[in-house]
This record gives sequence, structure tokens and C-alpha cells, in this order.
Amino acid sequence: MTDQTTTEREAAEPGSEAVRPAPTSPGLAVAVGATTAFTALVLTMVVGGSAPEPAAVGLPDPGPLVGWLLPAVTLVADLMAIGVVGFLVLSAVLLPSSSDDAQGLAVDGVRIARRAAWTWFWVSLLLYVVTAADLFAVPISQLDRDVLTAVTRDSDIGRSILLQAAGALVLAVVLRWTIGVRALAGWSAFALAVMLPAALSGHAASGGSHSLASVSLYLHVAGVAVWVGGLVALGWVARRGSRRLEAAVARYSTLALWCFVVVGVSGVLNASVRATSLDQLFGSAYGRMVMLKAAAFLVLGVLGWYQRRRIVAAGGGFLRLAATEALIMVGTVGVAVALSRTPTPAGDVLLTPAEDLIGGPMPAAPTVERFLTGFYPSGVGIAVVGLGTALYVAGVLVLRRRGDRWPVGRSVAWALGMLVVAWATMGGLGTYSHVLFSAHMVSHMLLSMVAPIFLVLGAPVTLALRALPGPRQPGEVSPRGMLTAVLHSRVATFLTHPVVGPVLFIGSLYGLYFTPLFDTLMRSILGHVGMELHFLAVGTLFYYVIIGVDPSPRRLVPLARFGVMLVTLPFHAFFSIAVMSATVPMGEAYWRDLDRPYLTDLVHDQYLGGSISWALGEVPLLIVMVALLAQWFRTDLREQRRIDRAADRDDDAELKAYNERLRRIAENDRR
Repeated sequence: MTDQTTTEREAAEPGSEAVRPAPTSPGLAVAVGATTAFTALVLTMVVGGSAPEPAAVGLPDPGPLVGWLLPAVTLVADLMAIGVVGFLVLSAVLLPSSSDDAQGLAVDGVRIARRAAWTWFWVSLLLYVVTAADLFAVPISQLDRDVLTAVTRDSDIGRSILLQAAGALVLAVVLRWTIGVRALAGWSAFALAVMLPAALSGHAASGGSHSLASVSLYLHVAGVAVWVGGLVALGWVARRGSRRLEAAVARYSTLALWCFVVVGVSGVLNASVRATSLDQLFGSAYGRMVMLKAAAFLVLGVLGWYQRRRIVAAGGGFLRLAATEALIMVGTVGVAVALSRTPTPAGDVLLTPAEDLIGGPMPAAPTVERFLTGFYPSGVGIAVVGLGTALYVAGVLVLRRRGDRWPVGRSVAWALGMLVVAWATMGGLGTYSHVLFSAHMVSHMLLSMVAPIFLVLGAPVTLALRALPGPRQPGEVSPRGMLTAVLHSRVATFLTHPVVGPVLFIGSLYGLYFTPLFDTLMRSILGHVGMELHFLAVGTLFYYVIIGVDPSPRRLVPLARFGVMLVTLPFHAFFSIAVMSATVPMGEAYWRDLDRPYLTDLVHDQYLGGSISWALGEVPLLIVMVALLAQWFRTDLREQRRIDRAADRDDDAELKAYNERLRRIAENDRR
């Protein structure tokens, strides 16, 4: 990078930017926003009853400093995270660019994101110290090395804060040398991933429905980060008078609509875990604060609609409206932080160690009806099925509005895959997959060997390539271009090698179930989430190579695909036989601690799971054979049509040349 000023760089880009003096200073805008956020935090804590109070005589007390400092530092960390995500999204996605590297204001946006990342890192370290004082109920001045170490060793909250700090440090370092648009898009996703550990620990995982509470909270936080951060970043661009603002706002408007839906749905789901009835919602301080947050959310929706419909993107009206929205948003963030410190009306709904393990009450003894009609509030299932269905439908609608057609069969295949995922994660099967090894094995089979078949036949990558927006100006790295680059990357080339998919598919079976890892993962919400997503991802990769109709760095002929399938499936059969033959239950400690009142013979339940896995292993083979035969037939049909078209063009010259060659051979034989 040169020392050229932003004004000079933008002036050098023909027709790109015109920087004019800002009406207000950045410091004043930051001060107003911070004041709004902290005022909302304090008022919510006071009204909601979570303001720090002296402990009873004889009980340890960290003091009012820790009581107020903990939510304040948490608020600063959240705002910094939102800033990092917002300015990275601005530089990578929102601002148009005529090259592979960020240009003009986008470069300055990366600098702001880097500074916010450094602040996020240092504030996270401070948050760790304050959290240690709060957990052990000692003043900050009395903390020692043993206490700080114990927070990491014994507390999920402590480990999640350290992971957050480490992620922020990585961002602060790499953004010093990163200006490529594709790389910035990747680091935007990484910044969102850094928020994951905090969502899967602490307040989210302390009550019932661990999976629903944690996953919905993460989606809520991620949606807020993109929505609020993107708007703040656009307001900064508007202050600079950029001519690229109109195009950036148009793209942000679509992105904000998706964030609005995700934040709204995830917020309702998360609140349903905290307040389980209308009386708890309207009759408690926590519920009233939730209603206040919901009112602010609806106001933001109306303002967003007004911005989308009535405001000219490049005009001063956008800046005024964006400033109003941003103040409401940061105030809502303050309310959210206060809510995380407010006791929920649902209270501690987990009564036994078993309920703590599975994140809810023990289901009744299994029956066919309960397997078919039961419901388990799985955050993974709701997220995958909800987002997967919504994105797919949106892509199809984009094509239809454009006048393009999308095969109905592919949509049906995708819908079938989503239904299988739904039953395996949040249907009756998902309900018992946490309490019965046999049900867990069937769920695993469906997620890794059945649902992926229909999902890859739905051709989601092809749909995305046709529906995603292209470049807004020559040379821009568009979302469609980013996806194309991923498909041609070295990572994609490696993963689609015909050996890699089967190795991951089979190796994960033996590595998970024949090691202590299975027991460890079954005991945590992160383990449950990781296993379900891993099963689905590995199975999708395997069948993407075998029967995928989407573009791929490697294309195997149908016979080679069938050969890979035949070589892989016997290893799955051997695994099933090994499970059936085992005399020691896998994850025995977990099942013993669960102490379910039915089907108490763990070895028999494991034998049942292995036998079902073995029997159902033939189903994917049959489906894949039908799909491969159909693809083989279509390939031959396309090849024959190509030959016929060539024959029509050259009067069947190839056939005539072949017949002439046969005639000469026959004459030579006669001579």
C-alpha cells in the first residue's frame, strides 16, 4: 500500500468516488453511539433487576465494580465484534470494485476493521479477568494465577472467552496484509465463527433445550453483527460522500432483509426457551425487556422498509435515516447484554443429571407413533432445514422472475433431503437419538447416507451459480465469482479427489465410535452440533463426487463413480458388523449417567443399532445405482445428439470415412 490519501486514491478512480467534507466528526458519532448503548444497558439492568447489589452477610462478593464492569466490558466486546464484521462485509461484498483487491474507501474500511479487532482482543482479555472475578466472587485485586487458570480449566465460559480473544488476535494480525476481496470475504466468515464459542456456552447452555437455545443465539448474534455492522459501515461511507454508496446500499438492502428474518425468527425461538408461557413473558421483568427489544426490532423493520422503498441511496436522506437506525440498533445491543445478566422467568428447568445431558426432559418409552410424530427442538435441524429451504426457494424464485426455468425434479429432490434431515434431527428419531444408541445410529445413517443423496441431486451449487448476483462493473469480484473461485480452488480440487471423500466418510466412523471421542462429544452441546453437521457434510462430500450433478473440479465417468461406491460400502458393512460384535457398549459412561428407565440392556441396544445400520446400508446403494444409471443414460443420449448434429452439419462425413476405411480393409483382405 502507498501513502496516498483516500481522497487522492478515489479521485484517481474515474467516476468512482467524490469525497466531500463530513457534516459531523467520527469521534462525535462514536460518542453518541456509545452513550446510547451504555444508557440502554444501565436502564435495562436497573429495571430488570440485574443491577449489582451487595451480597448477604457472610457470602463472598466481588463488589459493585465487577458487577457493573462485566456487562460494560461485554458490551464493548460485542460492539467491536459487530464493527469488525460490518467493515469486512463492506469491503468484501458491499462496495463495488474494479479489481481483485479492495479499492479506495474499502481499504480504509479494512483498516478500521483491524483496529476494531485489536480492541476486541484486548477487551476480551479484560473480559476474561472480570469473568474470573465474577465466577469466584472475589474482587479483581485479589485474583491470582490459580484462579485465572481455574477459569480455563473448569469453565466453558472461560475457554470460550479465550477462544474469542485468540480469534480476534488472528484477525488483527492478518488484516494488516490482506486487501484481496476474496480473502476479505473469507475473513468475514471467520469473524462470524469467532462468535460461536460464546453462543454455545454460558447463559445459552444453562437452561433447557441446549441445542435450540445455543444455535438460535448464535444465529441471532451473527445476524445482528452483519445487519448492524453493515449499516454502521454504510453510514461511514455516506459521511464520505462516496458515489459507490447507491450500489452498496442496494446490495445491503437484500442482505439486511435476510438478516432481519434470521434475527426475528432466532429471537423468537430463543425467547421461547427463556419464557415458556405468556404469563412468564408479560408478567416478569425479563419478559418486559424482551418485549421492549421486540418493539425496537419492529421499528427497525419499518425504517428498513422505508429506506428500501423511499430513500434515494446516494442522498442525504439515507445518512439521516441510517444514523437513526444505527442508534436504535446499538441501544438494542445494550438491552441484549443486560438481558444476558437478567434471571429468566423459566428458571432452572433441568432437574436431573440426565436432563442436563440431553438438554431437556427424558422422553417417554419409544413407540412407533412417537418415532413418527415426535418433535425435538433441535437448533441444528431448525437452522439447516429452515435456512436450506429458504435459500433454495429464493434461488428458484430469482430464476423465475428472470424468466429462466428450474427442473422440478431437482426441487423435489432437495425437499426430500430436507425432510430426511428434519426427521433425523428434530423429528421423533431426533428425539431418541440422544437417549438410544440404536436411534442415534439410524439418525447418523440418514444424515450421512440418505439425505445427502437427495441434496446433491437437488444441484444447489448450480442453482447458486445461476441465482447469485454477478459483477456490478467490469472486473468486480461478485458473489457468483467468489463461488466459482471456490469451486476451482486447490482445496476443492483436493476434497473432490475420489479417494478423499471415502476416506473421510469411512475413517470418521472408526475414529468416532471406536475411541473415547464418542463419549466426550455426546456430553456437550458443541459435540452434538459437531456430530450432526459432520455427518451431513461428509456424506454430502462423498455423494457429491459419486452422483453430484453440480460443477466439480473433478468429473468421473459413471463407471468410475460406481466403482468408488462399490469399494467404499463394504467398509461400512464391516463397521456395522464390528458394532454388532462388540461386547462393551460404546460411550458406556454416557449411557450409564443417562440412566434411562427403558431398554436398559446397552449391549442389546448397540447390537440393534449395528444391525439396522447393516440392513439399511443397501438402501443408499440402490438409490445411487438408479441415479448413476439415469446419469449414464443421459450422458449417452447427449453424446448421440451431439453426433447427430455433427452429422447433419457435415453430411455424415465421419460415418462415410469409417465405411470407406472398412471397404479398403476388405479389399486388402481379398488381395
